[in-house]
Amino acid sequence: MKPRTLVELSKLGLGNETVVQLRTLELPVDYREAKRRVTGIWEDHQPQLVVHVGMDTAAKAIILEQSGKNQGYRDADIRSFWPEGGVCLPGSPDVLESGVCMKAVCKRVAVEGVDVIFSRDAGRYVCDYTYYLSLHHGKGCAALIHVPPLSRGLPASLLGRALRVIIQEMLEEVGKPKHRAQFEENSTMVLPAKGN
Repeated sequence: MKPRTLVELSKLGLGNETVVQLRTLELPVDYREAKRRVTGIWEDHQPQLVVHVGMDTAAKAIILEQSGKNQGYRDADIRSFWPEGGVCLPGSPDVLESGVCMKAVCKRVAVEGVDVIFSRDAGRYVCDYTYYLSLHHGKGCAALIHVPPLSRGLPASLLGRALRVIIQEMLEEVGKPKHRAQFEENSTMVLPAKGN
């Protein structure tokens, strides 16, 4: 994701009614570095939810990814490296699902000028690899949003606003009683404040 979008989202925050600590971190398109940093995020910060945002140059809409895949990583990263055997975590399940129901979030999100769609296939590159790692470390408490490149029709300000709305909806989804039990395994639960 372009740093301008990170700056825009950081400026916007997640609103006064949402009590969260928003941290943005740009990950390189590098399997090994992504693995090191994602592991560090979960070990050092123990977040309630990690939302990954990756750019898909072919995308025409914002895509909410439901699942991460463990195998099929055959394309080299920026350092000409790919995981041995094309596997993210040997011995782990083939697919991990997010505890956030992306289809439900997708149905509730409305941002003028931006299409938001649902997907079960994030591709097999560093974004999906990172997502799978995060789903593994966070026991499903992660999300991946693929975004199209910035353009005249989708400037950083509009993408930042769209991401804000989407992440707020994800936090609402996490806070619902039927989903909350899954997320309460993490000790640092952060939910929208009640009554604000």
